[in-house]
Amino acid sequence: MTILPSPEIPACTWNRPIGLGWDKPYTVRYPSNIDDGPWHGMPLGGFGAGCIGRSSRGDFNLWHIDGGEHTFKNIPACQFSVFESHGASSQAYALSTEPPEDGTLSAWQWYPRSAESKAGKMPTPQDTGTYHALYPRSWFVYENVFQAQLSCEQFSPVWANNYQETSYPVAVFNWKAHNPTDAPITLSIMLTWENMVGWFTNALKSPKVQIRDDGSPVYEYQPRLGKSQGNYHQLIENTQQVGCVLGRVASDAPVQEGDGTWCIATRKHPLIEVFHHTRWNPVGTGDEVWQSFAADGSLPNYVDETAAAENTRIGAALAVRFTLQPGECLEVPFVLAWDFPVTEFAAGVNYYRRYTDFFGRSGQNAEAIAFLSLQEYQNWRSQIQNWQKPILVREDLPPWFKMALFNELYDLTSGGTLWSAASELDPFGQFAVLECLDYRWYESLDVRLYGSFALLMLFPELEKSVIRAFARAIPQSDDHQRIIGYYYTIGADTTTAVRKIAGATPHDLGAPNEHVWEKTNYTCYQDCNLWKDLGSDFVLQVYRDFLFTGADDVEFLADCWDAIVQTLDYLKGFDKDGDGIPENSGAPDQTFDDWRLQGVSAYCGGLWLAALECAIAICDILLTNRQDAKNAKNLETQRSIYGAWLAQSLTVYEEKLWNGQYYRLDSESGTEVVMADQLCGQFYARLLGLPDIVKCDRALSALQTVYDACFLKFFDGQFGAANGVRPDGVPENPNATHPLEVWTGINFGLAAFLVQMGMQDEALRLTQAVVSQIYDNGLQFRTPEAITTTGTFRASTYLRPMAIWAIYLVQNLSKS
Repeated sequence: MTILPSPEIPACTWNRPIGLGWDKPYTVRYPSNIDDGPWHGMPLGGFGAGCIGRSSRGDFNLWHIDGGEHTFKNIPACQFSVFESHGASSQAYALSTEPPEDGTLSAWQWYPRSAESKAGKMPTPQDTGTYHALYPRSWFVYENVFQAQLSCEQFSPVWANNYQETSYPVAVFNWKAHNPTDAPITLSIMLTWENMVGWFTNALKSPKVQIRDDGSPVYEYQPRLGKSQGNYHQLIENTQQVGCVLGRVASDAPVQEGDGTWCIATRKHPLIEVFHHTRWNPVGTGDEVWQSFAADGSLPNYVDETAAAENTRIGAALAVRFTLQPGECLEVPFVLAWDFPVTEFAAGVNYYRRYTDFFGRSGQNAEAIAFLSLQEYQNWRSQIQNWQKPILVREDLPPWFKMALFNELYDLTSGGTLWSAASELDPFGQFAVLECLDYRWYESLDVRLYGSFALLMLFPELEKSVIRAFARAIPQSDDHQRIIGYYYTIGADTTTAVRKIAGATPHDLGAPNEHVWEKTNYTCYQDCNLWKDLGSDFVLQVYRDFLFTGADDVEFLADCWDAIVQTLDYLKGFDKDGDGIPENSGAPDQTFDDWRLQGVSAYCGGLWLAALECAIAICDILLTNRQDAKNAKNLETQRSIYGAWLAQSLTVYEEKLWNGQYYRLDSESGTEVVMADQLCGQFYARLLGLPDIVKCDRALSALQTVYDACFLKFFDGQFGAANGVRPDGVPENPNATHPLEVWTGINFGLAAFLVQMGMQDEALRLTQAVVSQIYDNGLQFRTPEAITTTGTFRASTYLRPMAIWAIYLVQNLSKS
């Protein structure tokens, strides 16, 4: 029998005792927002393949199988269980500390939860193990319950610059068992799974969109949970593997969303017995599988392929039994695979998922995916380790930073992620991540200004596919009038606006109930055609993506050039006084969309200056590399125009906004508020190797003021930097919303700027405060946009916090 080392769990994981709850987890600020509670664990599944989640109490409870939709519910029959026999005694547990609330599976024994040890009292057996997570791997280490040493490593094949396996719909569960005693131990590990084929599609094919209390548009998602009629199971095996396919009786109609298969499988081994039960009732007592499993670790090897009748639900089970002699170890892999090849947006708008480029589109390939995974999982794990190791071994990065750096990537899996099959136009497919679960539209451009650094650094081809989608959308128009939600929330008269004006940069790439990538500007909280940051955001990201993907993809710049010209011309149209800088209107018309800016603003004005510098640089590259291009004369003209605008704007920006210590919020409101993100434009200009848009000493003065006022003086630096307070750290308006929130992603962007300006210690202190708020208060794997000092949050599973990768990028640049 193979002797294996103990599980190699990195020292910098997020970890928590199994089943231990939170005394006062953060709760939602607005009752209508999603608040699943703190029981979130690392998601499993490839990008855009659909994903599942398993929490630190052992329950499978997150189901993002339907692209862009959110279901959070413990499905108790989906579970691992362990039987152990040691001498004359035996025991068996289902490995969740959360028994079903409805009384089902009453025959099962549930794993004991860890409890807080009480100081000053005699210690009790309170520690039943630990859950660890370092995306894309997580571990359960079971302690003080079994005689054997048991652990389970979970992962999916996700690693940087991998555009194939990263798309696979599979989860690997690699069990390691060790006998530390002086007598034999018999163990059996069982995986049970309910057949959920057909559950994850919206039963409401044309859901009505409504405006809720926070002004955002929502629609009802009604999955077909429990609708299992026609589902059946089939035992499968070959010389090396055995499994069970969970399918549905096929019809003659083409494969639709929700159609497909699941598969649970394991490897054969000379020292292992494999048992099965292919049809049992997951909403009964569970006695069909538990009676034999709890008695001796076996299953009755019952095979029944009968399809489920109406109002019937069915589960399948696999178990492996083996005996360990003293000192022996064994590794036992299980895999869970699924194949739901179609994502449907609006009724009839269907896309195939990226993994179908490698496994076909029939929906019958869960078996093939599972069996391949059993062959390749060790190689996959090595690939993940090789990708992460250079970061994990760095001694200049604190453990908490490494933990958050990787774990914030969870959103690339569970953020409602879409990744379509490849096409001639998009050879790597099209990609998109939701802004968040509450604002359910894709790739909000203002948010991804910071939040896309992870995608850029790790999957650059996907990043460029997103920017190309924006470039294609800028010339488009949509004259449909709709209600603007902001005015609804403040009790003003109903205001409507056109959805999309040609030449305006869209806010987002659409929502999962319409047609993502084609029908843009889904959000209607504000009229995004009036925003003063989106056009600049687009130009900045085009040039950034060119530079940081090798600075040689001139075709990418050429593809985006016409859109750059259109959106800068459109944005310049808001320069009403002709001073060179577009003015904010006094309405919330930028990413801080509850915050009124008036006149020239530090935030939008700075982005405009940096965008003009980018446009000039892009002109130079295109002129150098495309001297024979038909538009060469036009490029020269545009370069001249942008140079004139820039020269005029630079002077106006300083004259209207610099107050001797920091840059004013804007030129007309008269406020003294210090805005945390006032110099985002300067950060980007320096990041991209462009001329500074403000003098270095002024940038340092402003940055120090932000650090002192918004962070240190705001509740003593406990929470992170507020978006905007007075220089003494006191709110200008105690009832303000956005200015007094701590935005996690903005804080990470601010920390990157601090590093860029040589303030490394300050950057880490700020970042650590925010990371602690997230990972100590039950917000892990659902990081929100905003937290408040009263223990509330807004907008969970948010895109912008992946800006923590900007900190890592700037740290590397500062060392080079």
